[in-house]
Amino acid sequence: MDSDRTFLDRVYDLEPGEQTRGFYDDWSRSYDDEVARQGYATPARAAAALAGQARDKSAPLLDLGCGTGLSGQAFHAAGFTTIDGTDLSAEMLAQARAKGVYRQLTQTDLDDPLPFAAGAYPMIAAVGVLTPGHAPAATVAAVMARLPRGGLFVFSLNDHGLASADYTGRINDQLDCCAAQLLFREHGAHLPGIGMESTVFVLKKA
Repeated sequence: MDSDRTFLDRVYDLEPGEQTRGFYDDWSRSYDDEVARQGYATPARAAAALAGQARDKSAPLLDLGCGTGLSGQAFHAAGFTTIDGTDLSAEMLAQARAKGVYRQLTQTDLDDPLPFAAGAYPMIAAVGVLTPGHAPAATVAAVMARLPRGGLFVFSLNDHGLASADYTGRINDQLDCCAAQLLFREHGAHLPGIGMESTVFVLKKA
């Protein structure tokens, strides 16, 4: 690793694939400290947004791309009690497991990032996941297809994702065809230490 560049400096240069898995394995032990130094705000914002829309916080919630579990901790603090997580990095999942907020954690294959049956989760989260080089824009439709009617999808797009017409276009596709209803959208802090913001969305499946 270039000693002059942190993991956070390099993360947005990643290309999808095994490189991403290895990168996050290597980052797992220092991830929490590094993003905390930059004021990582999106997990708490996403948890608050979902808590404001959820009717039953005991219903199963899937934290997609949960990483070291910072998002799971935020959902737990917001009152959600049945949280499962998935991530491609085994080392990230080890850090998430140690936080003690997940019912179940599953390592996902890069060819099958959504290894759960349709309708299994009435709530799905993707916090800090939908961005170029990580989860593709097609993930929006894939997640919505797995939700039951009335299910909720909370997710964030950072400045990189917001700049991509592909990501915003996939959201608009869901809304324009009335497959989903936009319940919440708020732009705010993501990593204020590096001047990056994000928008948190909550979609409800029609």
